[in-house]
Amino acid sequence: MESSFLVEKWSVTNDGATILHLLDVEHPCAKILVELAERQDREVGDGTTSVVILAAELLKLAMREGCKYVDEKLAVKVEKLGKETLVNCAKTSMSSKLIAGNSDFFANLVVEAVQAVKMTNARGEIKYPIKAINILKAHGKSAKIATCCMGML
Repeated sequence: MESSFLVEKWSVTNDGATILHLLDVEHPCAKILVELAERQDREVGDGTTSVVILAAELLKLAMREGCKYVDEKLAVKVEKLGKETLVNCAKTSMSSKLIAGNSDFFANLVVEAVQAVKMTNARGEIKYPIKAINILKAHGKSAKIATCCMGML
């Protein structure tokens, strides 16, 4: 027998549908899970928690398989992309009003810096340790004097 009671803004219940209904859910997948629980409660009257757990596991499996598919069939190694493609990706990623007039300059600078830290690990995998890139700011200077300096600081 399920029971619930309301005390001011607190709800105490062991009913999964009630719990999910009281949540302020924003994420589209989470909204689907709440709707599943509500339908299960309306049509069967029980099993809402089980249906949500099952659906969540199915979503997790679908996400894992989707990522696997993208990795195997759709992803392209960075090494196979030309510099022009990399610069266009950088420009898209950094699109902003602040650098719009200098987007080519900064995109090329970013691609140059990332390619400068390219390394191959013991397993032969190519890696780009972004944390190896340091940015030094010169206050009061023009952004157009930025340059990529190779070496250690």
